[in-house]
Amino acid sequence: MNAITSPEVAGRTEVRVQTADFDVGAEIARLRAGNASIGAVASFIGVCRDLNDGDRVADMVLEHYPGMTERALERIAADARGRWDLIDILIVHRVGRMLPTDQIVLVVVTGGHRGEAFAACEFLMDYLKTKAPFWKKEQTPDGSRWVEARADDDAAAERWQ
Repeated sequence: MNAITSPEVAGRTEVRVQTADFDVGAEIARLRAGNASIGAVASFIGVCRDLNDGDRVADMVLEHYPGMTERALERIAADARGRWDLIDILIVHRVGRMLPTDQIVLVVVTGGHRGEAFAACEFLMDYLKTKAPFWKKEQTPDGSRWVEARADDDAAAERWQ
């Protein structure tokens, strides 16, 4: 890891849980604005799909506990910041009713170098999938169902231990 020594590279961590959609381009532009220390931007966008476990999904409702959820996301971001030299971390997670093709989550990491930005972005998503307190309920042709945790998500998060 390369140390960030420039005083203007203070870094920001921003966590938002919201019902409104987000504009990926505007979010990234805002993070990059005027910061010449940024050499890499890594991002992930999670999208609601129309098929899960072989069943059609008409919609999905994401629930959370306000306050608790934001604190959990801040802890996850702090963990990433402690592992890699990063400039900015942005996590935007939507709640409420989502339709297929709707954006659900945005993770953006800026840093001086791509390797750290990529790793931190992947880590953040692995931990969001396994440690963030969100509950998902899907509406399928057979009725509604809660989405269970996946073993492959747990395995992905375990590699960061």
